[in-house]
Amino acid sequence: MKDLSNYRKSYEKSALLEHQIPEDPINLFYKWFYEAEDLNAAEEVNAMTVATIGLDGFPKSRVVLLKKFNEEGFIFYTNYNSEKGKAIIENPNVCLSFFWPTVERQIIIKGKAEKTADNISDNYFASRPDGSKLGALVSPQSEIIPNRELLETNLLALEKEWEGKEIERPSHWGGFLVRPVEVEFWQGRPNRLHDRIRYQLHDDIDWKIDRLAP
Repeated sequence: MKDLSNYRKSYEKSALLEHQIPEDPINLFYKWFYEAEDLNAAEEVNAMTVATIGLDGFPKSRVVLLKKFNEEGFIFYTNYNSEKGKAIIENPNVCLSFFWPTVERQIIIKGKAEKTADNISDNYFASRPDGSKLGALVSPQSEIIPNRELLETNLLALEKEWEGKEIERPSHWGGFLVRPVEVEFWQGRPNRLHDRIRYQLHDDIDWKIDRLAP
């Protein structure tokens, strides 16, 4: 067994103090996101972990790409018939998390997911490269398939079928908007005394701010 007990790092790059933060977590998310982007804090700054409760009762996490965020929440896209999509439709309570190691920061977001309007999914799908569009059509996401050749053969057939045409978004593929109810910002600090600031939504209007022990 590999012993990892000596893997240690001292976090000393920044601090998160109450007098420095806005009343609204979205504004702090904006600030942290663009700081992470400017400092190349990760290869894909918009990569986030989405955790769901599956139909089998087990939690499951996977990395997806955040494609939009605003005051309403956070949007990503997927196949609604996938394991992830079915889990969210059955139980819309999800958790999103970002980890930007270069700046020693995490953000953990609890929220409720809902499908985006068709026009929002249509507009995003239209912006994708044709290869990505066809990939959404050809892949029965999360289903068992016999081999990779099936995907490649079906992709060739679809390329011929849609050649010279505008590729349409399939109805089973689209966006989820996650409306946050709790957002925690984590800033690494020395001696494992990390800063943790939590925003909780009250009465769908006001955000309560607390400091949590590390």
